[in-house]
Amino acid sequence: MMPARPALLKYALGLLVAAMLSACGFHLRGASDMAMPFKTIYLGFADSSTLGNTLKRNIRGAGNTLVVPDAKDAEAILDVLSETREKSVLSLNTQGRVREYTLIYVFRFRVRDGQNNELLAPTEIRLVRDINYDDSQTLAKESEEAMLYRDMQTDLVAQIMRRLSAIQAKTQTQTPQ
Repeated sequence: MMPARPALLKYALGLLVAAMLSACGFHLRGASDMAMPFKTIYLGFADSSTLGNTLKRNIRGAGNTLVVPDAKDAEAILDVLSETREKSVLSLNTQGRVREYTLIYVFRFRVRDGQNNELLAPTEIRLVRDINYDDSQTLAKESEEAMLYRDMQTDLVAQIMRRLSAIQAKTQTQTPQ
């Protein structure tokens, strides 16, 4: 009978923590709170753009916005102003060989409505990651670099989604009631 008591105590403590988290309004960040203020959007990415395809998938996942293939049919138009990836030397070892790199991903965009009115001014999102480098592990470091760029792209999509959903407050305050 004694072993059941600690298990019951752990169970009760787990329920108490869950109740406290739900009472304070805690919830996991997800697509459900990324509702877009427009029914249709055109994304100005190339068809082969992985960033564009990932963003398109996330917008569709939000559920209330349709990504259209033609800007004429869209309530909102996301214009890609620039998308660049950079790699620069962060530090050198005593022999003058690279020890660390800095990876930089910069994305600039703006959002317009169908009448060419600016909904979101040109915005730049800049992501930076540092990576250690070792000559003896070249292949591993190349795959680590690719993984970091994918991680940066995922972070970039999340930031774009937050900015797109924040337009909602602007459009609601501008419409007369």
